[in-house]
Amino acid sequence: MLIYGGKNMEILTLSLGSLFGGSAAGGEGAATGGANPMSLIIMVGMFALMYFFMIRPQKKKQKEEQEMRDSIQIGDEITTIGGIMGRVVTVKDDSIVIETGTDRTKLKMQRWAIQTNETANARMAAEKKAAEDAKKAQSEKAAIDQAVNGKKKKTKTVENKGAVEELKAEEEAQKADEE
Repeated sequence: MLIYGGKNMEILTLSLGSLFGGSAAGGEGAATGGANPMSLIIMVGMFALMYFFMIRPQKKKQKEEQEMRDSIQIGDEITTIGGIMGRVVTVKDDSIVIETGTDRTKLKMQRWAIQTNETANARMAAEKKAAEDAKKAQSEKAAIDQAVNGKKKKTKTVENKGAVEELKAEEEAQKADEE
């Protein structure tokens, strides 16, 4: 149905009709009311892409920042959004008090003004390094075991308990054959 409400309205109707598969010449497609399903699919796809590439990462980042602000403890070294660096002295529900500099100037700030928690960042980096060192030590141990024994350890997945005895019997038979 084509509503005529002046020249501007006709142009708007024609452009919307051409967007959804109507004809731009005369508005015949808009008058029939048939929307091109391909254009609807494209619009939904573009919204999905926009959600996954723009909205979702932003919400994830905001959630991480809020968790960081909620986990502030007394003694943490922080940096504010204004670039002020200091040590947390007092923590309240929505505000904190920090000491800055050698003269121990105390500043009261809102929690939302915290940009980074340097103490938590250092703690996280130390934990990450410890995990990497443990993984490296484990791989070195596996390499040493392989060099000493000359074989890699075989692991088998067991689906039921009855098969365990069968697997043990097979392994014993293989060991007996090797000797």
